[in-house]
Amino acid sequence: MTTNDQLFERARQVIPGGVNSPVRAFRAVGGTPRFIARAQGAYMWDAEGTQYIDYIGSWGPMILGHGHPAVLEAVQKAAVEGFSFGAPTEREVELAEEIIRHVPSIEQVRLVSSGTEAGMSAIRLARGATGRSKIIKFEGCYHGHADALLVKAGSGLATFGHPTSAGVPAEVVQHTLVLEYNNVEQIEEAFKTHGPEIACVMIEPIAGNMNFVRAAVPFVKRIRELCDQHGALFIFDEVMTGFRVAPGSAQSLYAAAIPGFRPDISVFGKVIGGGMPLAAFASSRRIMAHLAPLGGVYQAGTLSGNPVATACGLATLREISRPGFFDALGAKTRALVDGLKGAADAAGVPFCVDSQGGMFGFFLMPELPQNYTTVMTTDQPRFNRFFHGMLDRGIYLAPALYEAGFVSAAHTDADIAATVAAAAEVFRTL
Repeated sequence: MTTNDQLFERARQVIPGGVNSPVRAFRAVGGTPRFIARAQGAYMWDAEGTQYIDYIGSWGPMILGHGHPAVLEAVQKAAVEGFSFGAPTEREVELAEEIIRHVPSIEQVRLVSSGTEAGMSAIRLARGATGRSKIIKFEGCYHGHADALLVKAGSGLATFGHPTSAGVPAEVVQHTLVLEYNNVEQIEEAFKTHGPEIACVMIEPIAGNMNFVRAAVPFVKRIRELCDQHGALFIFDEVMTGFRVAPGSAQSLYAAAIPGFRPDISVFGKVIGGGMPLAAFASSRRIMAHLAPLGGVYQAGTLSGNPVATACGLATLREISRPGFFDALGAKTRALVDGLKGAADAAGVPFCVDSQGGMFGFFLMPELPQNYTTVMTTDQPRFNRFFHGMLDRGIYLAPALYEAGFVSAAHTDADIAATVAAAAEVFRTL
């Protein structure tokens, strides 16, 4: 049997750091990453045959669990018909129609292959549509690894403590304004100073790349007002939250709290691909008319709208559209976080937790943080001990304290109970 250690050593010889995405390397928590051999339902098995209850779900896409029969059938049928054509397919149209059906703010969709590509293209579209250069993002929000957005980002960059990335010239980010998340005064000051130059404001409505931090309703409302007043566009990055936290994505939650609310551009990924490489950006017809081949904003992709990926995504969206799906998923997630909170309280461990739909996050601190600076005060060594204690008991959480967790429809009451029981044991050792 090949061990995880042996595979990691082989990987490090031929892949930088032994991984193809940095957070997988376990450098934040220490130890050897688990090399996954297979997965089914709510479970994964590593190269050594160890079974884990999976709470990363491929970092969000596996909302139905691994290997859902309807998704497998759709993918297998599509694969037989052809992997890629470089030409339009009916399924691309069907997927776009399905996304639009759930999200009232959008009228047209452009499919791409990754969240980074979608975020980068949304920024270019906003600049092209407004004729302006400056963009606003927030500390701890990660919008992919496009150069202009790698400034005080979350996710893997938070994990490794880098405020930005090497290889990004200062000139590239000179038009990127970085503000504190949930700070109304800063966003007002930014518009007061730079209003006529600001093309867009981009935000994760629930910042899942600094674990789980919600944008406060008054904060989102004020951004919407300022964008309207100054002619800037408001971009909701829903790569993580899209179709994960609610049927209409996170923007539907804010629309329920803010009369008439809608973002100008939306970015989707993860769930809409069902585990295949697929993402999208979307907006009104008026704004999307700036996009090639209609307008002057260029964006293209050889594998955009890939027929196998669209089959996977379409089957996933149809399954999660079934009546009662999100009610059941939200109840499972709440049962998990309530159980974790109860176990931590019983052990006297400072612990706070939040969830929405099938997404959750927790912090080893008394109160939920509201911004990146507070998130960075989390007790890293204590989290690392908690992570490894859970991993040793067969519970696979994100190997970094800055990442959200995910529950799938495949998780059972028994899985939740086993997770809470394992956490109770680990909390007593902290």
